[in-house]
Amino acid sequence: MFRVLTLVAMLLVSPTLFAKGQTNYISEDIYVFVHGGPGNQFRIIGSVEAGQPVQLLGKTQDDYSQIIDHKGREGWVLTSQLQASPSFRVVEPDLRSKLKASQDKLQQAMTSGQSQKSQITSANEQISQLKAALETASQERDTAKAELANMVDDQNYDMWRQGGMIAGFGLILGLIVAYLPRPQRRNKNRWM
Repeated sequence: MFRVLTLVAMLLVSPTLFAKGQTNYISEDIYVFVHGGPGNQFRIIGSVEAGQPVQLLGKTQDDYSQIIDHKGREGWVLTSQLQASPSFRVVEPDLRSKLKASQDKLQQAMTSGQSQKSQITSANEQISQLKAALETASQERDTAKAELANMVDDQNYDMWRQGGMIAGFGLILGLIVAYLPRPQRRNKNRWM
């Protein structure tokens, strides 16, 4: 009874499952017997390993479907042993090749990452050198500014000093001139 319900459910769910010429795969059991007719009372003509592709011929009877296996043998297998999706045996080599390609890409990315890491390290070293050069140039600029300020201060001091000396000399000269005896005017009456 369960097999009949399973068969009916499979027919409703996937009407193309039993379409003539469609490729299906043997389910993941170890192997499936291929019978000469639609039932286990018929002679076993061989077996098909799990995951092998088989071609449906479009005939079903009871719980069995007619197939042609990968060796070209025509026979009947339990319908419950068929699946529409590729089995692990078919998918696994493709997955392995995709895994290998992914590993190769990862290796390339890691190599590229190492190259980029060395470039970043080199760039960081250059930045450090440039920062040191900038610091040295900044110190030299600050020293030059201080020396220039000192020179300007010295020049201003010299100007004030010279100006002070000139003013002092002028004051002293003015005082001397002011207190020098003036020549007396001759009195016109004096010798006469």
